Amino acid sequence: MSQGEGKPAQVAANTLRGGHFRYYDFVMAAFVAIILLSNVLGAGKVSQIWLPVYNDYWPFGAGILFFPVSYVIGDVLTEVYGYARARRVIWAGTGAVLFMALMSWVVVALPPAPSWGNQAAYETIFGQVPRIVLASVCAFWAGEFVNSYVLARMKIWTGGRMLWSRTIGSTIAGEGIDSLIFYPLAFLGAEGWTTALVIQVLFTQWALKVAWEVILTPVTYLVVGFLKRREGVDVFDEGTDFTPFATRV
Repeated sequence: MSQGEGKPAQVAANTLRGGHFRYYDFVMAAFVAIILLSNVLGAGKVSQIWLPVYNDYWPFGAGILFFPVSYVIGDVLTEVYGYARARRVIWAGTGAVLFMALMSWVVVALPPAPSWGNQAAYETIFGQVPRIVLASVCAFWAGEFVNSYVLARMKIWTGGRMLWSRTIGSTIAGEGIDSLIFYPLAFLGAEGWTTALVIQVLFTQWALKVAWEVILTPVTYLVVGFLKRREGVDVFDEGTDFTPFATRV
């Protein structure tokens, strides 16, 4: 389905209900993989980077290397396939994170064999703090839906022009909601976390995540252009039901 010279045809999202796309499943798999990796590999480690401006090291959560990429993929999903298909992927990611949290709790709770001496290290790496898990899931769910909704609406407002304004604008909104939910819910009142520190980390992480989106904008352009040409459509969410509480497309 395309216009002349390989240009993707502009179509309303609700006219593609039930349609199949060549690369949609692969993009969904990449999204879920990034979400799981950011929670397993990055969430528990604090790293640091040298900042010449401050002449000192600045600590940061290692998850920031992975998690913002999920917003880039979320932008690609909404821009190429429309809000409804992005919504389906967000629910898939939410289910995957919840299942991972359950499995982590079960495996850590299993009694270790007497000859196996790595239980303490295993608990440190894979142990789940219920409050942080709840905060992470709620923040991810709300932030991703805000990101997808804002991008879909902006695409209609801009007539499909200025992709950079949609990807960056939606990330500012989505990552903002994510940070506003996660850091207070996970750390406010926790031992070692003052209100001032929570606010400082909240805005620092938000700014860094948005900066990642800006840096990756050329990559987003390349991926979006490739997928639109190969799928042969340019989806606009006109007449779309934007409720987050559905999975049909």
